[in-house]
Amino acid sequence: MPRAVIFANGILPDLAAARSLLGDDDFFVAADGGLHNALACGASPHAVIGDFDSLSEAELADVEKAEARILRYPREKDETDLELAIHFVLDSQFKVIRVVGALGGRLDQTLGNIALLADVPAGVDMRLDDGREEVRLVESRAEILGKPGDTLSLIPWGAPAQGVSTENLRYPLRGEILLPHKTRGISNEMLGEQASVQLTQGRLILIHSRK
Repeated sequence: MPRAVIFANGILPDLAAARSLLGDDDFFVAADGGLHNALACGASPHAVIGDFDSLSEAELADVEKAEARILRYPREKDETDLELAIHFVLDSQFKVIRVVGALGGRLDQTLGNIALLADVPAGVDMRLDDGREEVRLVESRAEILGKPGDTLSLIPWGAPAQGVSTENLRYPLRGEILLPHKTRGISNEMLGEQASVQLTQGRLILIHSRK
C-alpha cells in the first residue's frame, strides 16, 4: 500500500534511526521547516506545505527546481503546518501515514502533534515516529513489533480506557481500567519481539520506546 511520510520541524535524536524508517516508494511531504529534516534524512520531498516562516526563498527555489509541489499558506491561520500537511495526504487518499520529526523540542508543539492522532479518520494508520520512539492511538487492538526490553507506555486519551489487556509484556494487564489521571500504564516492557494491547472502550496513546 502506498505510504505517505511527513517531515515535521521537530528534533531528530538519531538520523540513522530516522533514515531506517523510509522506503523507496514513500511519498514525502515536508511541513515547512520539516524540509530540513527531510533533506538530512536523504529524502527529496514531493510536496512542501506551510507558511514558510522557517524556510528561506532560496530553499524554496531549490525545492521548486527539484519539481516538488509548493503549497503556501498565510502565517495567520488556524492550523499548524503539520496539520495542513496531514490534511493534504488524507485528501490524497493515503491510508498509511508516518510523521517524522514531530516529537521533541517545544512541548506545546509535541502535545499538539500527538493530539492530531485523534482527528484521523477510521481506517487510516497514522503514527508519529522518529526512529527511537513511535506514538500511535489505539482504539481497539494493536500489535507491536520490537525487541525484548523495549519500553511500552499506555496513556488513556480523554477518558478512562476500559477492558485493557496486554500480551507479552512484563507487567500484564487483564481487562483492567486505566485512568487519565493515574500512571498505571507507564513504562511496561516487551518480553519478546512482539506484543499486543487491546481494550473494550476508550482510547489509548501507545508510546513505544526502542532500545
